[in-house]
Amino acid sequence: MNTDFTDDVLRELLPRLRRFALMLTRNQAAADDLVQGCMERAISRLATRRPDGDLRAWLFSILYRQFLNDQRRAKRYAWIVGMLGHDEEPTAQSTEDLVVARAALKGFDQLKPEQRALLLLVTVEGLSYREASETLMVPIGTVMSRLSRARQALRDLADGHSVASPLRVLK
Repeated sequence: MNTDFTDDVLRELLPRLRRFALMLTRNQAAADDLVQGCMERAISRLATRRPDGDLRAWLFSILYRQFLNDQRRAKRYAWIVGMLGHDEEPTAQSTEDLVVARAALKGFDQLKPEQRALLLLVTVEGLSYREASETLMVPIGTVMSRLSRARQALRDLADGHSVASPLRVLK
């Protein structure tokens, strides 16, 4: 068994996994189920983990792939419309700060799940581009371009512009 896969390490990572799952699913029960499924899969496949790999990136990768599999199975995104929860309103220094924060969260909700996941991994969880690339199983250049587009889309939404998805011309 790997020495970094201990109860103490997992207790430290569980809140981060839950936060990531909650941002993806927008539902507390679904997020808890996703984290539980991630942990079950990680424990059952511990022997397949690369010993030199980062445990945090490996667990985020499992969680994200499991989320995508659930999405494919469901064939729709209707269950991702819930808010972060019905917790108390965050305390803001001013009304303007509160309005800006709500607008940012509303804009974040309008991003594609891939963009939300990438923004969360890089900006909130602090993964490097390489780690995010390995977690999402995409080339590092794709991570950089998706992150750039996600940040631009978030800026556009914050400025009140709608984000139109680009149409692809197929021959």
